[in-house]
Amino acid sequence: MRRILRSRAALGLALVADLLLYAGSHGPFDYSASSFEAALTLQAQVTDAWLSREGVVGTAIGVDGSGHAVLKVYLVSPGVVIFPTFVSGVSVVPEVTGRFMALPADADASVIDPKTNFPRPVPIGVSTGHGNVTAGTIGARVTDGDRIFALSNNHIFAANNGGQPGDNLLHPGVVDGGRDPADVIGTLFDYEPLRFCSGLFCDLNRIDAAIALTTVDDVGSETPEGGYGSPRSGTVDAKIGMTVQKHGRTTGYTVGEVSGLNATIDVGYAAGTARFEDQIVITGRGFSAGGDSGSLIVTKGVLLGDRRPVGLLFAGTATTTLANPIDLVLKRFSVRIDGN
Repeated sequence: MRRILRSRAALGLALVADLLLYAGSHGPFDYSASSFEAALTLQAQVTDAWLSREGVVGTAIGVDGSGHAVLKVYLVSPGVVIFPTFVSGVSVVPEVTGRFMALPADADASVIDPKTNFPRPVPIGVSTGHGNVTAGTIGARVTDGDRIFALSNNHIFAANNGGQPGDNLLHPGVVDGGRDPADVIGTLFDYEPLRFCSGLFCDLNRIDAAIALTTVDDVGSETPEGGYGSPRSGTVDAKIGMTVQKHGRTTGYTVGEVSGLNATIDVGYAAGTARFEDQIVITGRGFSAGGDSGSLIVTKGVLLGDRRPVGLLFAGTATTTLANPIDLVLKRFSVRIDGN
């Protein structure tokens, strides 16, 4: 059963407060609180019904060029479903993304790039994975104050709920030549279970995340040369128009832009479809690809501070990337980013 209504008022107030705090006269976050509230209300009313239509894969709050919040509807192909231009005074904006998929590396990836086999301590933003997974990305080094962990996705570290605490995790991932036990960098410590849809019933997920117990001798806190370096310890909420950056196993260093907030999206996994709420949508062709799952997404620029963690990358299409809000991930495991 959907739980999206239970915290709708609190979520709306928090996001509106963020918008007012960061809005400028001509800034990318500049749209009215009233239009945002209207879009948020409409999203709560229609998302279940719209996601039941063939070809609709999600909704999110966006902004148009006139400074008004809009309701985005993500489609697998043009014209697959026709929506009215306005509903309850809110502009409805269809956007063709294709189907969202979790992003482990392709199983048929072939040539091993020697650059992905790093000496210890391994950088963040490079190849990793459970022995039963092709490969994904080490997102960040995190800590609870006493222990050190590597952060990535459930589907990378815990093999879509199939892993057990204590399982060995590798660098590089299996598809990149990693072998157990020679390439072990840590052991699975904890993960948030993924909840898959069953028929027409979809329980909701908020994060696809897992942590591995490791050491500072095995996993470092910076990306490889050419990346963004070390993330900050202090996080920041995503904002519409925010410029973000990441370093991942497949596409390396890339830059994109936050284009949607509070997204409810159906994501395809090998084990089935999982529905996620409260997600961040990032636009930018080439921002991510298969194997980038687990990458930490951080801010780029000076407006909100450079390299501040925003989200944990887990799924996408050719044009669009999805991320869990990083604070949800860190709170789940009671850890913080081990950065500067």
